[in-house]
Amino acid sequence: MNNRLLITTCGIVIVTLWIAGCQPSTVDRYGDDPKAGQYASVRGIKMYYEQYGSGQPLLLLHANGMSIQSFSNQIPYFSKEYKVIAVDSRAQGKSMDAGDSLNYEMMADDFNALLDHLHLDSCYVIGWSDGAINALLLAMRHPEKVKKMAITGANLWPDTTAIDPFIFHWLAKEVDSLSKSTSTPENKNRYKLMYMMTKEPNISLQQLKSVKCPALVIGGDHDALLPRHTLQIAESIPQSYLWILPHSGHATPITYNKEFNETVRDFFKKPYKPIEGLDRFN
Repeated sequence: MNNRLLITTCGIVIVTLWIAGCQPSTVDRYGDDPKAGQYASVRGIKMYYEQYGSGQPLLLLHANGMSIQSFSNQIPYFSKEYKVIAVDSRAQGKSMDAGDSLNYEMMADDFNALLDHLHLDSCYVIGWSDGAINALLLAMRHPEKVKKMAITGANLWPDTTAIDPFIFHWLAKEVDSLSKSTSTPENKNRYKLMYMMTKEPNISLQQLKSVKCPALVIGGDHDALLPRHTLQIAESIPQSYLWILPHSGHATPITYNKEFNETVRDFFKKPYKPIEGLDRFN
């Protein structure tokens, strides 16, 4: 595997060995922990997940092509107060899927089925990139399941009004290259994941108005997902806060891990309270 395809993020794929280098020294434990890991038979696949800590359930949904390991900065922090459920999404990590196609609605329904398997009627959610898209769809398709969600690096549609044009065109070239590559199981799966990002998601701003839970919508000011698109998402969710991090790209849970964790925790702990009328001067 070449370095640029080592880690894929979001509804976009940004790959650097630097991201791997930002992970804490305990990274090897998460995503491959025999004491915490289990499989659940979910909608035709065996979905791999790990559980840590106790308290209110908190579901962690990773980016495209990544795995539980990508939340190595979040798991030890949140497991002090929450029952953390970190999941390998369908066709990623240890959750194998030999099917030819994949879409975000399918994955959102997978997570709903996993929560049913765990006998959980609701949970908090942190979603990053593709995981943020999945969190939005989980809240839309199964609204009773999501108490609050913190999402970073989401997009609603796959074009240059949502995605940085350079990244969008780079992604299209990668998909074209993979379509012509040797047909190995690894390349077939990678193509399936990346092709999905060129065609999906297809969520309208109007559809977001149906989201019932409070949301913290996060992005970097130099994110692969354009900040103005992140603003559109926040403005369309009835109960939302917006947080744009300065001097940050797509990897906000890593590059700003301390601030990210503390701000998300604060959001989960406090009731949603809009600022309206003359209070906007405060």
